[in-house]
Amino acid sequence: MGDRLRGTVPLTRWRWWDVLRLALVMLWLVAAGTAWWTTPRQQSYEQAKADVAAGRVVAYQWGDNWGARNGAWFSPAPLRSSGDLGPLFVWRTEAGRVYWTNTEVSGEVTLTDTADAENFSGPGAAGLAKDLRSAGLEQRIGGVHSVGQIGTQVGFVLGVVCLAVIVGGPAPVRGTRWYWFWLVYLVPYGLGMVFWLARDRPWTGTAAAPLNLLDGATPPRDSGFVGFGLGLLAAIVISFLTMALHGILVDW
Repeated sequence: MGDRLRGTVPLTRWRWWDVLRLALVMLWLVAAGTAWWTTPRQQSYEQAKADVAAGRVVAYQWGDNWGARNGAWFSPAPLRSSGDLGPLFVWRTEAGRVYWTNTEVSGEVTLTDTADAENFSGPGAAGLAKDLRSAGLEQRIGGVHSVGQIGTQVGFVLGVVCLAVIVGGPAPVRGTRWYWFWLVYLVPYGLGMVFWLARDRPWTGTAAAPLNLLDGATPPRDSGFVGFGLGLLAAIVISFLTMALHGILVDW
């Protein structure tokens, strides 16, 4: 009776849950920070030429369009190529930052050596390829997103661990297992996972379910349908928010 008056049912504290919670938060910070740092940012054609001339290009890639993300929390948009090299030129610097430029904007580029010009989408791409050869960087093609893959891989590990805990761990208190499943996997960038870690057990330490003081019954948990709806709504809101932030902060 005393436990009911206090509004909780005492349960064994799982100290290792606290350790796992901290580890997941730290891994999420690593993945999110890596993804932010390595996200391709647009630069001018002149900046691309300057980085090539200075030898700051450690990897590069040609393409003609950006594909859609595969749905993973921190995966970068893939660069696709369906024909000639270019017009998009993507490069990674020594600091791990990734940039891209559209070589078609360089309409005033003239070539003195057109031996390989037919392999490229235009004079801008061919001119940049010539600069790469002159700087001795021609062999550094590929591997642009090798650093960014760290965030993708960490995000995959987080997703697997979350699924294992949701399915096989202690029963959640605030919502059903389906409720948290949809929130964790529908909300972009792993933010649903962060919300789950902050709101529901076993992450609360006390891991106790609140009781209704009038009849001692446990209040109903949020259902999977609620989680699915909230997950979709959060995904839409976050998409608009990121577009707005991109317009305000630009590269940052």
